[in-house]
Amino acid sequence: MVNVIALTGRIVTDDEHETGEAWVVGDRLTFERPDRPVDQTLHGVVLPGLVDVHCHIGLDRNGATDRATARAQALADRDAGVLAIRDAGSPQDTSWVAAEADLPVLVRAGNHLARPKRYIPHYARELDDPDDLPTAVSQEAARGDGWVKLVGDWIDRGLAAAPDGAPGGDLRPLWTGTQLRAAVGAAHATGARVTAHTFATETLDDLLDAGVDCLEHATGADADQIARIAAAGVPVTVTLMQIATFDQIADAAHRFPVFAARMRAMHARRHAQVRDLYDAGVPILVGTDAGGGIAHGRLPDEAAEMVAAGLPAADVVAAASWRTRAWLGLPGLTEGASADLVVYPADPRSDIRALAAPAAVVLRGVRVR
Repeated sequence: MVNVIALTGRIVTDDEHETGEAWVVGDRLTFERPDRPVDQTLHGVVLPGLVDVHCHIGLDRNGATDRATARAQALADRDAGVLAIRDAGSPQDTSWVAAEADLPVLVRAGNHLARPKRYIPHYARELDDPDDLPTAVSQEAARGDGWVKLVGDWIDRGLAAAPDGAPGGDLRPLWTGTQLRAAVGAAHATGARVTAHTFATETLDDLLDAGVDCLEHATGADADQIARIAAAGVPVTVTLMQIATFDQIADAAHRFPVFAARMRAMHARRHAQVRDLYDAGVPILVGTDAGGGIAHGRLPDEAAEMVAAGLPAADVVAAASWRTRAWLGLPGLTEGASADLVVYPADPRSDIRALAAPAAVVLRGVRVR
């Protein structure tokens, strides 16, 4: 028997359009009144399912998780209204998620690509020879769903000491510009896009020269680089909850005072950095970086932090929903699309706190919350 859900109130389809009625028939959305009895009615502000564009299913502080843990992570995201995830790197094969009807759509990026001792232990595929990067990118593109994740920079603890004798550890790029250009070209040749973790100022120009498709964090971008990012139309996932931990990272890195000072400076200006990116016209994406030290299901908290930084709630909601769905090639609330939607009693475009309290979550036509 086909289930029918009536949707009433404000059904928001994109930045410019909304309507007052829609229906879920089976697992599909329609704007044409069905000739079937309605089983339930959901009233409120209806948005396309939210998107966490920087999330790690199957990863925790210790690296790869078991399947039960990965499933629990995905369910926590789903129950927060996140019905699509771009997994920004995982050390395990999570392709099995696609067969689980009660889990969000997962767009995978394969494994992070890094170099030995230049990233978090047990997280990345580490390349002994950095010239192997293009080959590894092609392999990870084949493992994923159209995305590859590069670790652009990380602390280099082996840097020579400063002239005053202070330890020399600091953020440094992992790859040369030549290696990055070859790697991004290899990804694009397969039809895949590349996103890159980057904290450091020194990394960004080579990434932009290489034609990277997205940036994660971009905390080190200076004014000229922000202008370049905006001109190229490269989106940035700002991960403010993650950047909020930079002072703790600095505390733990007291043996490397140059690095610690840099991390504190980026922490102190994190809100201003996001406003600068937004004001320059950079497309801003919403991602929690869940899966390491951040719990899953916290996309509403990330969105609220972005609004606290000074971004308009309406733009943050759009970035967390229909705009990013379109960017990833996923349907929103369109005729015949999969019925993946969230219903709110109040409009989060007016008060971002409403994102934390959905009245209903519908995934593939089934009310799961």
